[in-house]
Amino acid sequence: MIGKLRGIVDAIGESEAVIDVNGVGYLVGMGGQALARLTQGAEVEIHIETYVREDAFKLWGFLSERERAWFARLQLIQGVGAKAALAILDALGVDELESAAALGDAAAFGTARGVGPKLAARLALEMKDKPPPMGRAFAAGFSVAAHAGLASTQPSETPASSNASREETVSALVNLGYAETDARRAAATASRASPEADIGALIRLALKELSK
Repeated sequence: MIGKLRGIVDAIGESEAVIDVNGVGYLVGMGGQALARLTQGAEVEIHIETYVREDAFKLWGFLSERERAWFARLQLIQGVGAKAALAILDALGVDELESAAALGDAAAFGTARGVGPKLAARLALEMKDKPPPMGRAFAAGFSVAAHAGLASTQPSETPASSNASREETVSALVNLGYAETDARRAAATASRASPEADIGALIRLALKELSK
């Protein structure tokens, strides 16, 4: 099984890219947002979810480990296949997806292409109150909250500190005695209301939300 590729972007298509790794070209299926951030001829690191079926061998690629982990998590929901999971990631991005999951926000899921009201409601119901996926640890000291997983030539989809600040807020609230599920909902609401807030402001906003 393949878990990660590091190589040169050899070609970019509508729904896939060819990554040249020491002369071997790997055909990798990717979402539109990820493909738009690739540059032909540039070095890139791709996190891979490998699918093996009786009639197919497919590599799905992501520019961050968080994206790959959410791609896998989404497909645990009945009715969500690889294409729907990619559509959700393209529509929301990992930070907004995490907020939608924590808040049970069916409307947010419904913005993804091909996700109708019934599937959006199921996603909101089944993902609410569940912690985000942990992902894989690729090296000593790996931090899922802060790890962006990109080569130095690729821009991150959001500041790496954004998710880390939200996780710190959750930790602080849990230490104050709040249940983790409540802490995650409050932190997600606070982060959505004020995405540029520092950790202190996020905690204050989250505490305000919990006091309602």
